[in-house]
Amino acid sequence: MPKDHKLQIIPLGGLGEVGKNMTVIRYDDQMIVVDAGLAFPEDDMLGIDIVIPDYAYILDNIECLQGIVITHGHEDHIGSLPYLLRDVNAPLFATKLTMGLIQAKLKESNVNKLKGTVVKPGDSFKLGSFTIDFIRVSHSIPDSVGLAIHTPMGTIVHTGDFKLDHTPVIGEVLDIQKFAELGHKGVLCLLSDSTNVENPGFTMTERKVGEMFDNVFQNAKERIILASFASNVHRVQQVIVSAFKTNRKVAIVGRSMLNYASIAAELGYLIAPPGTLVDVDEIVKLPNNQVCIITTGSQGEPMSALTRMAAGDHRRLEIRSGDTVIISANPIPGNEKSITRTINQLFRLGANVIHGSANQVHVSGHGNQEELKLMLNMVKPKYFLPVHGEYRMLVKHGLLAEQLGIPRDNIFIAENGSVVEFTRQGAAITGKAPAGRILIDGLGVGDVGNIVLRDRRQLSQDGLVIIVMTLNHLTGDIVAGPDIVTRGFVYVRESELMLGQAKEKVIQTAERCLGNGISEWALLKSQIREELSRHLYEKTKRRPMILPIIQEI
Repeated sequence: MPKDHKLQIIPLGGLGEVGKNMTVIRYDDQMIVVDAGLAFPEDDMLGIDIVIPDYAYILDNIECLQGIVITHGHEDHIGSLPYLLRDVNAPLFATKLTMGLIQAKLKESNVNKLKGTVVKPGDSFKLGSFTIDFIRVSHSIPDSVGLAIHTPMGTIVHTGDFKLDHTPVIGEVLDIQKFAELGHKGVLCLLSDSTNVENPGFTMTERKVGEMFDNVFQNAKERIILASFASNVHRVQQVIVSAFKTNRKVAIVGRSMLNYASIAAELGYLIAPPGTLVDVDEIVKLPNNQVCIITTGSQGEPMSALTRMAAGDHRRLEIRSGDTVIISANPIPGNEKSITRTINQLFRLGANVIHGSANQVHVSGHGNQEELKLMLNMVKPKYFLPVHGEYRMLVKHGLLAEQLGIPRDNIFIAENGSVVEFTRQGAAITGKAPAGRILIDGLGVGDVGNIVLRDRRQLSQDGLVIIVMTLNHLTGDIVAGPDIVTRGFVYVRESELMLGQAKEKVIQTAERCLGNGISEWALLKSQIREELSRHLYEKTKRRPMILPIIQEI
């Protein structure tokens, strides 16, 4: 093989963070994309709906793109497809349930172009220089796969999100034989899920959750309301089974939960005995001990059904004293406060709230340390690239690999945009590709950046002061104003003296500037903003946003 051939792995998302997973695998002038996910906004991203990876590198190298491969149907792996596929017309490969969820998501976003191919574990496809094997893995959503990507330089194994569950709800046990077979033949590099690397031991089986549900359903005297991730089809199936055993009817509430459930049922991944599922309008007419409601809101999302029930503003349902509320999910980092607020409100309304892994009403879909060690030992990679995790998780996964005998120099703790390059001489991080985040606010894609976010933070912290004044364009005299309008800064009725002083400061500044021959309004506005900002800080120790408006007559 000529020396100038290069194999590159370029993560565009999912490293140093949880979410927005996207990775480019490139060999010379051909490349594929693995996953295209989203992340939810951080607390300081005011007004932002979702965050997606900056995929400028893909657009800049669009002629090299052979296809897009998706490992499973969670939002952090498919959520940016409606945006990516507006700009990219490439074949997409995914399993049946994943493809169904993608099609629904694209339809909702009015994206009509999809060259989709449905695959199943065990299938193999050739895309340019790449041959891709789809490998069955266990996760919290059915139809999840890992990938073996065969290239002229060697084989890359991408685990996707996985855990080892010998007794899954649906018979999708991790394909140990296939991963071991790849390890026996030789693997150049392993990309492995790092989400639960800080947790010792093995992840608990989903069956334990089903047993806990049975126990809760048998003992509950009133209604049962369960909140979970909409995409956790396994969990919804277990609730339906427990409800059927205890003669309860089930209503599914929440748009995303309904979407996932209907698609899963249509494709045969969610099975309910006849008569078990009913509409929410029917469920409210039943005796409390015959009612089960499955809903969204496990992360305390402000507009989710459970949060609105807790706040008393859901138009069909309300929390009643004696209800059993099960929150079957772990908090995503950053959501702890909103979840705690919702739980406290549920208790205030008299509900019995069961939540947290300690109560065995939720298990993770990601492998703990022993499962990660098993993957490393099965695959036996020459090089290791931990993915899907915050930076400390990547570091700890690297240390785990080092304990198992992988040389430290062969372990890459990379960041989004890092170019991990393999040649016949070896491997190294050789450069940086453009990588970052695109903020989605309503219909705006990428039009909100750091400056706009900074302004929003300032408005949220110290408020806004608007100064309106009218000048004679010939003489420069103040004809009207200045009038001061505030929002979120001070209570006007109690601050009339201070605002009067501020008005005098504006007049003095304007007269001084105009007297010195300053006739450019931009410069005048700047002087007013600086002087007033200094004055208001002296009086209040706050720095509101100041917006001077000057009119001419």
